[in-house]
Amino acid sequence: MENTIVNKVSNSSLVIVDLQDYKSNGVRSLVDISQWLEDGLLREKSFRQLLKEHNWSQYKDHLVALDCSVEAILPAWATLLITTYLSPHAKTVILGSLNDLEKHLFSKTIDQLDLEKFKGKPLIIKGCSDYSIPEASYINLIQRLQKVAKSIFYGEACSSVPLWKAKK
Repeated sequence: MENTIVNKVSNSSLVIVDLQDYKSNGVRSLVDISQWLEDGLLREKSFRQLLKEHNWSQYKDHLVALDCSVEAILPAWATLLITTYLSPHAKTVILGSLNDLEKHLFSKTIDQLDLEKFKGKPLIIKGCSDYSIPEASYINLIQRLQKVAKSIFYGEACSSVPLWKAKK
């Protein structure tokens, strides 16, 4: 009798879902509005001039988060005006932090996931990755997967935590 090691995980119908596989490609950039303020105030004439003079082409194909690092009351049109300069160059522009940008990117990807490959299967949402994934993205993912999965676990195949099981 041979002592053969059998990999039960690879032989099972278990599907591992790694959000890192769904990370959007592209350079992330933070554009800080405070660079165009004077003592924390937006002065329209100089603000407009500074925006005209700014090198917007440096954001070619970037994923951009538009934020302000100082406490300032900004008129709504300010971010819209900056966006008109960014849009011809950047792939994406959002208002918020780099973390908000990641949430936005993952949300778009998760919302477009083809759920057919997960239908009726036990799933493990992989918990560890080399890349920092916003927790909100996991919440978005599980809400989508619950519609089709047989069961959902979190972690690794060797040590997973059961989260949900479909009712029979």
